[in-house]
Parts: sequence; structure tokens; C-alpha cells
Amino acid sequence: MAVDPSAQIHPTAIVAEGASIGAETSVGAYSIIDAEVVIGCRNRIGPHVVITGRTQIGDENEIFQFASVGAVPQDLKYHGEPSRLEIGNRNKIREYVTLQPGTEGGGMLTSIGNNNLFMACTHVGHDGKVGNYNVFANGAGLSGHVEVGNHVVVGGMAGIHQFVRLGDYGMLAAGAMVGKDVPPYCIAQGDHAELVGLNQIGLQRAGWSSEDLGLMRKLFRQVLCGEGLFKQRVMAARAQYQGHAAAEFFLDFLLSSERGIMPARRRSGEESE
Repeated sequence: MAVDPSAQIHPTAIVAEGASIGAETSVGAYSIIDAEVVIGCRNRIGPHVVITGRTQIGDENEIFQFASVGAVPQDLKYHGEPSRLEIGNRNKIREYVTLQPGTEGGGMLTSIGNNNLFMACTHVGHDGKVGNYNVFANGAGLSGHVEVGNHVVVGGMAGIHQFVRLGDYGMLAAGAMVGKDVPPYCIAQGDHAELVGLNQIGLQRAGWSSEDLGLMRKLFRQVLCGEGLFKQRVMAARAQYQGHAAAEFFLDFLLSSERGIMPARRRSGEESE
């Protein structure tokens, strides 16, 4: 392990012997990098950042002042096991963000993908799995074992319960309290949050056609707002929409849920725009 000669380390920063820092990475004033940390190339680490534990960081990330990366999990069952935190490339980690490693009860690993934005004061708990291109607004909190897909938007001060999954292109409104899985493409809002429809704007920005949006609106109403047993509705929809990739992805997510699917708001049956 070594510090690359091209890395720029502020004189007041503390880099423990054994840490690895890649080419063209900068470390700001009074930041602390502990001995088992591995940091890739072209990262920008601001002042007063603490990176500790068995943390591995990829390339071209930005970590702003007062972030805490890799500190021991907030789990009373944790007793010093050699768990890890892995962060990919091109993430933006803003002020006072807390990212914690895994535990023995969850595979010993917290993993964060690429191109995510963690706004100020957001939290990713132990054993979390975060994909790519997600946005977490100020104060959003992910409890332990939460799984987030890709292109998800989590509103400010939203809270996600342990073991919840958030599907691709989903959106949580500000302040949403989420206790069940949120399927792909859906919007959830409210205390004891409910599904209120498709994330239509997000899907349009992702290039979805009006035909695909119409099909998914129909599928949403059919499966999440229909009559009869939930699993029977899902299985009937699988037969009906066989060969449609987005529909199959949506239905597979529903069938694989262990915590349960968030209920849909039924007052009108219409999607939020």
C-alpha cells in the first residue's frame, strides 16, 4: 500500500501508514484516512473528512467536508468483525453524509455503485446495496439491509425501513416513511407511504414511449389496484405481458418480494403525473 506521488495531501491531513491513495487524488485539510483504506485515482476529498475501516473507493468521486465514510455500523450486534464498505466511481458525497460498512448478519458488505448523488446529511446503513445513478436528497435515511436499484430518487427526509427494496426508476416523495418494497417505476408518498402511480416524468426522461407508458399504467392498475388475490393477479399479468421486458421486470420484482409490496392508494386509481 502506498500514496501515489501525484496525489496531493494537505499538510494537516493524517494518512495512516498502510493506506493506499491513487494517482491525482487530493485530500483536504484535517482529513483522516485510516490504515486499511484503499482510494483510487482522481478523487477529490475535501477538508475534515474521515474515511476509516476496511473501505475501498473507486475513481473520480467527490467527498465533501465532514462526511463520515466507513465508521463502525450502528448495530448493537456488531462486535468488530472485519466487514467492508465498497464505493464505485464518480459519486458525489456531500456534507455530513454517513456511509457504514456491513455486518455479519448481512454479508459483511455495504456496496455503493457509480454516479450517485448523496446530498447533505444522508445516511446509508449497514449491509445496504445501492446501484447506479441514484439521487438521495438532504436528510434521507436508509436503514440496514436496504437495497436501492438504479435511477431512483429519494426525497428529502424520507426514511426507509430495514430490508426494504426500492426498484429502478422509482421515486419517494419528501418525508415518505417507507416500510414495504417500492416496485420499479412507481412513486410513493406519505407517512405510512402508499404508491400513488408511475414516475411518469422520470420514465419520459429515460426515453420511454407513450405506448410503453400506457402499458405500464394499465399494468399498475391491473396488478396493484385490482380485485382478488395479489399473487393470482401477478401470475395472470405475467402470462398476458410475456415478452415485454419492462413489464416482466416489474412483475418479477413483485414476486421476489420478501418484505411485501407497498399498497397502492385506491381513492381514484389514477397515477400521479
